[in-house]
Amino acid sequence: MFIVSKTGYYTHSDCRKHEMGAGHPECPERLDAIEDRLLISGLDVALERLEAPPAPITDIELAHGRMHIAALRGLSDQLSEEIAAGGPTHAQVDPDTSMNVHTWKAALRAAGAALAATDAVIAGELENAFCAVRPPGHHACRDKAMGFCFFNNVAIAAKYALERHGLQRVAIVDFDVHHGNGTEDIVAGDERILMVSFYQHPYYPEWTYSSAPNLMNLPVPAYTKGMDIREMIEATWFPRLEAHRPQMIFISAGFDAHREDDMGQLGLVEQDYAWMTHRIKDVARRHAKGRIVSCLEGGYSLSALGRSVEAHIRVLADV
Repeated sequence: MFIVSKTGYYTHSDCRKHEMGAGHPECPERLDAIEDRLLISGLDVALERLEAPPAPITDIELAHGRMHIAALRGLSDQLSEEIAAGGPTHAQVDPDTSMNVHTWKAALRAAGAALAATDAVIAGELENAFCAVRPPGHHACRDKAMGFCFFNNVAIAAKYALERHGLQRVAIVDFDVHHGNGTEDIVAGDERILMVSFYQHPYYPEWTYSSAPNLMNLPVPAYTKGMDIREMIEATWFPRLEAHRPQMIFISAGFDAHREDDMGQLGLVEQDYAWMTHRIKDVARRHAKGRIVSCLEGGYSLSALGRSVEAHIRVLADV
């Protein structure tokens, strides 16, 4: 099949309307920083821009319980009624996470981007894709929203690839500074899914980590530099990925492990994200026909975020 542009870029204006109050680090300006960097760098012309559709509820249910989904929808409807009556503009979900009237639609678009990208990549219309979406997803558990996350975009897409497209093995790579506890909660014990990650430890969230055999978690101490992390993941992630032979790879692409990001204390730079992406692409080309879907997670220093996403996408797009 002829591929017009092998790297898709999924986003939607609804993702910018979700916000959690003045001063919150998970802000709409994160998407602006990425867009600005793509334009300044000229990388924008190498991508196929695509609009994220809303995810069907039946597909979200592949990773989340019906009560969780209904509770978020109900909270959104209740908030709209309260605002109409002069009430508060936000509804608190946990100490760090709140909804406004646009959050429900934004969360559907964020999950929908991952699903649409999965469809396009499996169909051969794209080789890979990056989803510039928010809210992020990797802290969202099967039955709980937390840590800025409502639906687990990557976990939904991974389950979708297995259940709707009939793939037998997929992998999730998570390189956010925080542990993807929600993804782990959803995929632990599912031998079709290998999840590999590194994260700063001890740090958010305080969590009892699963010992399920399909998880390769790599906790690293604060102030670990990029070259040290490269050595550790080379020795741990990639033997497991090679043995698993994933037919598709999903990336929880968090950029808050950057040394300029004060949400964490790790020491990565743009070149480290590029190196990881190269190595992930190597595995994808050997086992998965190059198929990768990457979804934005963290990254809160706006300049570092824009530069890091550029480095990541450059490798995906081979430019």
